[in-house]
Amino acid sequence: MSNPEKMYGKNKNIPESLYKIRHSLAHIMAEAVLERFPEARPTIGPPIDNGFYYDFSVPQAFTPEDLEAITKRMREIVRKHVDFGRREVSEAEARALFKDNAFKLELIDGLTRGEDDMGEKADGAAAPIISLYTQDGFTDLCRGPHVDNTRQIHPDSFTLSASSAAYWRGNEKNPVLQRIYGLAFKTPQELADYQKMQEEAKRRDHRKLGAELEIFIFDDEVGPGLPLWLPNGAVMIEQLEGLAKKMELDAGYDRVRSPHLTKQDLFVRSGHLPYYAESMFPPMELDEGVKYYVKPMNCPFHHKLFAARKRSYRELPVRFAEYGTCYRYEQSGELFGLMRVRSMQMNDAHIYCSEEQFESEFMGVVDLYLKYFKIFGIDKYVMRLSKHAKEGLGKKYVDNEAMWVKTEDMVRRAMISGNVPFVEAENEAAFYGPKIDVQIYSAIGKEFSLATNQVDFAVPARFDLTFIDRDGQEKTPLCLHRAPLGTHERFIGFLIEHYAGTFPVWLAPTQAMIIPIADRHVDFARQVERRLLAAGLRARVDDSPDRMQNKIRKAQGHKIPYMLVVGDKEAEADAVSLRLRTGEDLKAVGVNAFIARAKDVVERYAPEL
Repeated sequence: MSNPEKMYGKNKNIPESLYKIRHSLAHIMAEAVLERFPEARPTIGPPIDNGFYYDFSVPQAFTPEDLEAITKRMREIVRKHVDFGRREVSEAEARALFKDNAFKLELIDGLTRGEDDMGEKADGAAAPIISLYTQDGFTDLCRGPHVDNTRQIHPDSFTLSASSAAYWRGNEKNPVLQRIYGLAFKTPQELADYQKMQEEAKRRDHRKLGAELEIFIFDDEVGPGLPLWLPNGAVMIEQLEGLAKKMELDAGYDRVRSPHLTKQDLFVRSGHLPYYAESMFPPMELDEGVKYYVKPMNCPFHHKLFAARKRSYRELPVRFAEYGTCYRYEQSGELFGLMRVRSMQMNDAHIYCSEEQFESEFMGVVDLYLKYFKIFGIDKYVMRLSKHAKEGLGKKYVDNEAMWVKTEDMVRRAMISGNVPFVEAENEAAFYGPKIDVQIYSAIGKEFSLATNQVDFAVPARFDLTFIDRDGQEKTPLCLHRAPLGTHERFIGFLIEHYAGTFPVWLAPTQAMIIPIADRHVDFARQVERRLLAAGLRARVDDSPDRMQNKIRKAQGHKIPYMLVVGDKEAEADAVSLRLRTGEDLKAVGVNAFIARAKDVVERYAPEL
């Protein structure tokens, strides 16, 4: 058996061979751009999950014609079978080579300080190394790695996909550059498969379907990243929250509520200030200069609720759950539909337990994840044990190496004992402890970050949280921060794309549209509507002047599960003519029989009759 490939990329999820191909194509693209635009200044060009990009300082945006010409030239370079050569140089040599490119000089400054391309402390050797890669006469500042020769790249396995504006190093205070994105795979077939998936992803785009299905909107006068939920969206939120409340009631959670804002002292005590300040909305000065913040998270409030009175070991575990609305000041350039917002309703809870109870409580949360996955038809997911990095202690992470090692091992042993597959990732933990992060995949394989299950060994002590153990001694509990459904915003965005708007019956905003054939059938349609509503089904009558077939097409376009057509025969027989949104005609069925069948589907979380 061959050894597994080394993995590269920010999340260590790109095989080495593919990483080299994508990285090399970024350099080849920079070569082709400079041939076409000699005045351009290349900046950085990393591989990414599905290809690569390169940012350039140029006077004007790239056009589709530019991308076509650059792609053609790239293929010519690849077919020449050119070598990639690496050499290490001194700082002075590097500065002389890139003396006319201020962006490269800034990168060289960072390299001498041991930083990566984004200005963050880089992993690796302590002594700074400055290396160059050259292919076909083009030389770039780069750590690598790259292919040895372009014969390792199939000329039809890549394409340039888009161009856009981008801030230098992702900071909106920096100059605006022009970015070109490329797609790259090992074979032309893999590229074609990915492009086909991308077309399907466009069809399922939650922003497009969210508007068409009247689920949510954004409005400039309200503000970016602040979604407004239309009635259909509000129904979906209520259904998800109802499901979560039922699951959490069965699992022994108590529901609590907390305010939307608080004095800054609370976040100073929790440790979020000043380190988290950039992600928080600016404070309001009230009460003679006292600063108040709108809350970015619920945990400090729940700590206060736990501390409201003395606790005995007999009460533990204490599980506080809240669908609290939180506010985070995401950068405007990073906002994206429901996936990245500034106002979010979080499926939040905090569990306070002893070390002896840890494994049971932690795996109880994981079990909750798995139950949700079954309900929503999520059959592909990755659970990642996100750990600390030793060099981040005292800066990015709480400075307690012993507790980091101990709690990471506790999580590892719990997951192994529960026979739940997981991967491990360095330097991805929360500041107060390790966590399991959950990545899920939609029906077409698109990846989403969903949930988290975090161990907090540090913050409870900041709030003097204690319980009296069996020996009458005060002890500090562990705290688990968990959010199995993430936020309504992100999860509904995922569900729209996962189901392509064709939601299972229990979640569909309108479950049945009652369609009278003629005006004289409206009274019977209203009777049917009342009976369905009384049975707990969401039903409406389409009494518009449209013809019956138009009403059916409209209901199908809104992806309503059931269309109940009523006319003279149906009124006489106390029945409906049942059609599914798939187009299937199930003919006549009694009203009571339909209600019983539909309720059974809803209660089983089934997709259809």
